[in-house]
Amino acid sequence: MSDRLLSALWLLLAFWLAGCATTPPSEPASVCAIFKEQDDWYAASRKAQQRWGVPVAVQMAIMKQESAFVADARPPRRWFLGFIPLSRPSTAYGYSQALDGTWERYQQSTGNNNAERDNFADAVDFIGWYTHQSQVELGISPQDAYRQYLAYHEGQGGYQRGSYRQKPWLIQVARDVGANASRYQRQLEGCRTDLDGALAAN
Repeated sequence: MSDRLLSALWLLLAFWLAGCATTPPSEPASVCAIFKEQDDWYAASRKAQQRWGVPVAVQMAIMKQESAFVADARPPRRWFLGFIPLSRPSTAYGYSQALDGTWERYQQSTGNNNAERDNFADAVDFIGWYTHQSQVELGISPQDAYRQYLAYHEGQGGYQRGSYRQKPWLIQVARDVGANASRYQRQLEGCRTDLDGALAAN
């Protein structure tokens, strides 16, 4: 095989891989626009709601805060002297920013061993599973995006100990998540009929 042909094949592969990556929604403030742009996301979110009881709006508000809908999001890397890369502060990865150990616990608990953190359907199912655990263990309503996010960020144990009380910045972030969930819920009331109709037609 000639070098020119080999180079062309590598270029085609690079374009194909780039095309497979899911681009974050262009209008993250509008859940209707998100689901219109990413037409398979609504079905996955509704399935997670039916399975775990957490509203679509709460799932999406948590994901917006955690990753801004970026499939391969990671915490920023730390640097030494401004130019030597160090390790990242945690193993959080993907749409849901789940840690390695928590993701493994989810896989074992659900039997979904092939789940991937950079897969939207798996990530919303994880969020549904995690918030359901917070409902069972802590009595937090699935509709309460504010408290669900505090437990999501701190872990159920941390929430129980009240670790968030020493983090005013986190309390404000959780309020933002609650406000986003309320806005998404209002938006969904205006577009749910169209979304359900498009889902039924497929």
